[in-house]
Amino acid sequence: MNVYILVVDDEPDVEVLFRQQFRRDLRAGRFLMAFAPSATAALARAAELADPTLILVLSDINMPGMSGLEMLPELRARRPDVPVIMITAYGDADTRRKAIERGAVALLTKPLDFALLRHEIDSRLGQAA
Repeated sequence: MNVYILVVDDEPDVEVLFRQQFRRDLRAGRFLMAFAPSATAALARAAELADPTLILVLSDINMPGMSGLEMLPELRARRPDVPVIMITAYGDADTRRKAIERGAVALLTKPLDFALLRHEIDSRLGQAA
């Protein structure tokens, strides 16, 4: 069974960065990564990836149009089975509180600690197995 991690970010370089950081995992087929350039596209993509193949959503907070924080309750309502980790350059207490209140399981700050993110992904893979 293929499992997906959906990465939501309006910056095109993010896809390149994630594919580079997780290239061994992607080559080995441990998981697949899908990318969405906006919150609206992410909601559509999350609906396309049938349960249980979508195991984790990683979303930037600051995006044009609908922000990640605005998307979060909608995504959680549509896919309550899928954990969401928010990513931001501004990890202040208020942003953290809002993300958790709206359903995020965690908030990571940029620059990303990919070792910590890998641990989170490994945990989700273990739960999906």
